[in-house]
Amino acid sequence: MSENEWERGRIIGIGGIFFKSPEARQLRDWYHAQLGFDASPEGFGFLWRDHARAEVERRTVWSIFSAASSYFDPSKAPFMINYIVDDLDAFLAKMEARGVVIDAKRESYDYGRFAWIYDPDGNKIELWEPPA
Repeated sequence: MSENEWERGRIIGIGGIFFKSPEARQLRDWYHAQLGFDASPEGFGFLWRDHARAEVERRTVWSIFSAASSYFDPSKAPFMINYIVDDLDAFLAKMEARGVVIDAKRESYDYGRFAWIYDPDGNKIELWEPPA
């Protein structure tokens, strides 16, 4: 893959790590007590700086979901990774051209735009383009 191929529509970081637990509250409490993570249901955020633009602060969210959550569906995996992309539309166009399975669902919020793709094992991958 040439470097020019990745000029637009590329992954620039990990936006979140999400996983399920049959005892989500107790597990959140354990991570809080033992590792110092925020025990809130929204998760814990690791703050970091964008390498290309040091003035831009990023956040990687770490969050535990209930085992009953349907948020990862149709994937059967107990985890999901959220990747930050620099241009969601360009990234999805590349994925479509490569035959990657793309979820038709899209979501937009004041904190960014979201889309989902699936790897060959059926694992759901969340894509997030933060606002400019």
